[in-house]
Amino acid sequence: MQRFLGKKFISAFSRPPCVRLFSTSHVANSKVAVSQFEPDQFIDYDGIASNVAVVKNRLKHPLTLAEKLLYGHLDAPKTQEIERGTSYLRLRPDRVAMQDATAQMAMLQFISSGLAKVAVPSTIHCDHLIEAQLGADQDLAKAKEMNEEVYRFLASAGAKYGVGFWKPGSGIIHQILLENYAFPGLLMIGTDSHTPNGGGLAGACIGVGGADAVDVMAGLPWELKCPKVIGVKLTGELKGWSSPKDIILEVANLLTVAGGTGAIIEYFGPGVESVSCTGMATVCNMGAEIGATTSVFPFNSRMADYLKATNREGGTV
Repeated sequence: MQRFLGKKFISAFSRPPCVRLFSTSHVANSKVAVSQFEPDQFIDYDGIASNVAVVKNRLKHPLTLAEKLLYGHLDAPKTQEIERGTSYLRLRPDRVAMQDATAQMAMLQFISSGLAKVAVPSTIHCDHLIEAQLGADQDLAKAKEMNEEVYRFLASAGAKYGVGFWKPGSGIIHQILLENYAFPGLLMIGTDSHTPNGGGLAGACIGVGGADAVDVMAGLPWELKCPKVIGVKLTGELKGWSSPKDIILEVANLLTVAGGTGAIIEYFGPGVESVSCTGMATVCNMGAEIGATTSVFPFNSRMADYLKATNREGGTV
């Protein structure tokens, strides 16, 4: 199905018209640190490439970027049933991010598992318990006073079980993730609805509940209903008073607030080059407003520039 609007179209692919940019062959055998805070943590590009090859051989058709990102993280690619909108995928995310409101129960549940350390890189971000009332300084001071016990618990539990801790005042979780942890090829789950913001760096970043985060931290596969893929081709370029927000507003106008439910929104086309990395993140971030599982852009020079600016130049490999 394709719906045309001027030079733009939205298509729900039953089969992709072409293979778009996430070439696993170019990154295999390379080790690239995802974050300057975790120099010893790497994305298993070799494993992703192997899984994608297995799935392509089974399905006998090219894969979209969104499919490569998900199927590249399958727990059992040789036997996994794959049918969009029907089957449940068992996936192995690369990392977990939690905001402070949901991290409390998640950490308590993880502690009850009896495991010594989390199985995947994980972080806690203290931003949701800060209420905007009087101003930044006053609101931060009030939050620290009211939630002192919570913050002390999260900090100490994180230190004991290998979970990174971003204290109150560090910033908003989805922006911290973009600047420090989102990465091309990454599969990340986060207990925040704006986790898809990371799609601006060519990763599959998906918002989940606290129980899902616990499963992944405990080393269990994470289940996701196999998403449909909605392709959005961008042509022309942003100019004048137009901004990246106008892109997602037009997509929302076409799909409505529930039109993205159960699907990944995948952007492509020559128009992508005129959108900044943070602009692409904004578009992905707002995909939650149309019910999308997540959104993603293909890797390009804008993302390479952003990785360089955030001291992660290795991501340009």
